[in-house]
Amino acid sequence: MDTLLMLLNGFGEAISMQNLLAALIGAVLGIIVGSIPGLGSALGVALLLPLTFGMDPITGIIMLAAVYYGCMYGGAYSAILINIPGDSPAITTALDGYPLTKRGKSGKALFVANISSFIGGTIGIIALTFLGPVLANIGLAFGPAEVALLILLALCSVGWLLGESPAKGIAATVLGVMLATVGVDIISGQTRFTFGSENLLSGLSLIPMIIGMFGFSQILVMMTNKLNVKEERKLTLKESIPTKKEVRRIMFPSLRSGALGNFLGVLPGAGATTGGLLSYVLEKRIGKNKKEMGKGAIEGVAAAESGNNAASVGSFVPLLSLGIPGSATTAILLGGLIMWGLDPGPLLFQTNPDFVWGLISSMYIGNVISLIAGLAFIPFLMKVIKIPNSLMVPIITVVCMIGAYSVNNNMFDVWMMIIAGVIAFLLQANDYPIAPLLLAFVLTPRLEMSARQALNISNGNLEIFVSSVISIVILLLITLFIIAPPIMKLIMKRRKKNDENISL
Repeated sequence: MDTLLMLLNGFGEAISMQNLLAALIGAVLGIIVGSIPGLGSALGVALLLPLTFGMDPITGIIMLAAVYYGCMYGGAYSAILINIPGDSPAITTALDGYPLTKRGKSGKALFVANISSFIGGTIGIIALTFLGPVLANIGLAFGPAEVALLILLALCSVGWLLGESPAKGIAATVLGVMLATVGVDIISGQTRFTFGSENLLSGLSLIPMIIGMFGFSQILVMMTNKLNVKEERKLTLKESIPTKKEVRRIMFPSLRSGALGNFLGVLPGAGATTGGLLSYVLEKRIGKNKKEMGKGAIEGVAAAESGNNAASVGSFVPLLSLGIPGSATTAILLGGLIMWGLDPGPLLFQTNPDFVWGLISSMYIGNVISLIAGLAFIPFLMKVIKIPNSLMVPIITVVCMIGAYSVNNNMFDVWMMIIAGVIAFLLQANDYPIAPLLLAFVLTPRLEMSARQALNISNGNLEIFVSSVISIVILLLITLFIIAPPIMKLIMKRRKKNDENISL
């Protein structure tokens, strides 16, 4: 009852004209920033943070929070339309979103992405409202060892599930892990695989890798195959709106992905990328349309978008309840809170209730605004798909180069983007999946950091990885993911052989 009363008081703050305007501006800016390859939520929030210092803290955090979850909406647009995820959480969205575009269903994919983003975000906000402190305490049970095993579970599952051939999926995952080790060792400070290049000391940059492997490789495909998809791209807004049957198809994937993504967002260091990935993996395991996943299934778009949006909201739980940022973006928000003179942690709900509940209430409003703004953009975005390939190729090339260069203002990143695109093109030509490679590249640094922290805590004793019930459960799931595919394959072979014998 007290929670509902505080929430209503928060709505009194959130519906003021300046806070509504802040939520609207933040959501629209977030969608735009998220849809531009190479920017992403962390950079968007970092760029806008100085502009909020003169504002009232409640107004400032409302705008920045709206930018954050607006970016989650926007990241899907470039992933679906031109196969270039706006940010790493949208990598899994591209797996089914772009195939839908190639089949002339980009509008439907965009509608599904927005609807499922809204569902996932709403689940996250409700959980933050009623279970914030409880979820934060659960998140604290995940120490470095548990987080390391959780990420290892993600890596084990991604190789098997995101490739047509498990062997090729695992090979792509291993390559992603290897590429992620380039640079300076995070613990010892020793250089690894830099070959004397100063540009490699900080490792291979993620954004140029994403742009190259998804965007530039697609340019090479369009050039070599001389694709003419103009006829497939004849779209109408009416045809793009999901039918009642399609809404029912995405409802359960969105709900369960929202719940899983929100939980993963609460875990410090997991982030929206892990939330979207494991939500997608879950759907591919248990979904009714799992055989079509990766080929243009709306359930895949729904799972990825609901998962990463719920995770982005979930990351506010440890930020507000414990003062622990759950992602890079909330780390930037933590800096803003401190500069406003606030002290995030267990006492924040008691010492600054107007601030906390004003923020939480604004999320309900901001999520609705993001949905409306996102749907309003769709008719304009659909026109992008009608541009002929003769214009699309140079436009996408320029976007790729600008996106890669803008990360560090360094031409080395542009060359790295081109090389990554060529490698991705060659891998795809030989039926090696790209998504496991990139997802492994994103998750490996987090895995290494958590594993090294766990070993430092235990003085090198590996028993720390089996010292809790959570660790043991995750290890059992890892074992299941490793042994289940070959066992299932063997069972299917025997069934097929028995069926052949019966037919004879």
